[in-house]
Amino acid sequence: MTSLDAKEIVSLLPHLRRYARALTGSQKRGDAYVRLCLETILAEPNRPATHPTKFELFNAFHEGWRAINARTPVADVDQTGTVPRIEHGLAELPTVERQILLLTILEGFSLADAAAIVGLGLEEAQELLEKAQQALHLETSVPIMIIEDEPLIAMDLARIVMEMGHRVCATAARQDQAIELAAATKPALILADIQLSGDGSGIVAVRDILKSTQVPIIFITGYPERLLTGENVEPAFVMTKPFNPDAVKMFIGQALSVLPPPLAPSKDVA
Repeated sequence: MTSLDAKEIVSLLPHLRRYARALTGSQKRGDAYVRLCLETILAEPNRPATHPTKFELFNAFHEGWRAINARTPVADVDQTGTVPRIEHGLAELPTVERQILLLTILEGFSLADAAAIVGLGLEEAQELLEKAQQALHLETSVPIMIIEDEPLIAMDLARIVMEMGHRVCATAARQDQAIELAAATKPALILADIQLSGDGSGIVAVRDILKSTQVPIIFITGYPERLLTGENVEPAFVMTKPFNPDAVKMFIGQALSVLPPPLAPSKDVA
């Protein structure tokens, strides 16, 4: 047995932060759980590592998750940084099902590893994964806007949106066009790239859009490091190109259930 490698942990933190935010729908809550995970690891400097570092890191995260959720009944993160029980996510989908879905589709763990991380048997995990995948097909159709300057990628995203039963209310390839169309079509969710035609910025476009409406944003980009800097308020939903269509569907379902229409005010970027 060996101990966890600090350099590997640092390199994997963006993945853990992405997972935690997707699970909770919030930068603040997700990062609070990540801090708890790191505290758990630091408290055991000689913590044995019998699996790859990524598995051990996510396993430590879930040890903290289970400990906190077993004893804390409140519903939000307080100002002291205490992490509470979290009861939101995909509509009516239990937390453990969201965990299995995210671990396998978003983070690429095998079903066996995902089951071990959350503390389930393989057969039970398989049943929960199937239920979670079925929950992605929502009954209510909502308007979704696509901000993407690559026509083929925009068409692929539109296909995914329509397969879920939603409709594409607008597609924009330029920064100014995105701002105008968002105001005109009032989407319930936006899928956005961060680099647009003519040196435009999807980040700038989204910031402008969020000045007048609170709508969930899913960034789908080849440059996730530009968003996950750890320095400013960051979006909860960030996907890397090339994307997995099932992961896009999962993020859409999660984003809409965290902030469903009619949209409520929020302090988070996405």
